Amino acid sequence: MTTALVTHQDCLLHVNPPGHPERVARLHSVLAALSAPEFAPLLRLEAAEAAPTSIADLHSPHYLQHLRDLVPEQGHAYADPDTYLAPASLRAALLAAGAGMQAVDLIVQGRAGNAFCATRPPGHHAERETAMGFCLFGNVVSAARHALDHHGLDRVAIADFDVHHGNGTQDLVWNDPRIAFVSSHQVPLYPGTGSAAESGGSGNILNIPLPPGTGGAAFRQLWQDRARPFLRGFEPQFLFVSAGFDAHRADPLGGLNLGTEDFAWVTHLLCDLADACAGGRIVSTLEGGYDLDALAASAAAHVRVLMERGR
Repeated sequence: MTTALVTHQDCLLHVNPPGHPERVARLHSVLAALSAPEFAPLLRLEAAEAAPTSIADLHSPHYLQHLRDLVPEQGHAYADPDTYLAPASLRAALLAAGAGMQAVDLIVQGRAGNAFCATRPPGHHAERETAMGFCLFGNVVSAARHALDHHGLDRVAIADFDVHHGNGTQDLVWNDPRIAFVSSHQVPLYPGTGSAAESGGSGNILNIPLPPGTGGAAFRQLWQDRARPFLRGFEPQFLFVSAGFDAHRADPLGGLNLGTEDFAWVTHLLCDLADACAGGRIVSTLEGGYDLDALAASAAAHVRVLMERGR
């Protein structure tokens, strides 16, 4: 079955100040890579905005109104010291959150086997009432909650291999025993969370801290020996991925030593898990990755595996 690519041109209208690492060129680079002939079979769909009610349920009505009040008529406003809002940022963030929900619906309807959401701003640092780390809404959690609340599922899981800990995802799922969360991430590094002792309200969270310089061999061993059994034991009925590619050795914001081939490998591992537990159902959402060439190559490798495994 085909792989869906869910994106929207208006995600390019979220414009950060000059010099900001989370820039429009990131999404341009990913979409350019996915325009190569080998990706022609992708089912390409335009994202729809998440309903404000779904965002208010996930975060809070107060938080959503706070962001609305911050949106400037021109220029920039900041929600935290490194998270900015431009006039079109709220629409872009609603599209980024809505893309994952739309992908869930496509897969449940049998129109796609798995999906990659190429959107921005990213989401895994956004806590219940706090924008941070370039993120406004918990995109991957929005999709996971949509699968649970609208499609009658009991258990889903989120896997996050971004170089930074997904503190926002952790905050949003901490007390939800229906959602397992696994994150591998560099420590020490922003945002300073994600110790192995942080295990969730019902033991539903597994954090795998990685020391600076960790390479592909150690990364693979930890995902094979620790992340895989944890996720397999949870038996998720749907698998979600926070696909951050800033653990690449070329990335300017991280200090890990992964290569493009390591992202392909972990994607195969996650596809194996999805095949075993969830009928192959995966929705992946773009998170970090700030070297444009490494980001484009890694995202292409990730989607290439999704396409191979989704047939």
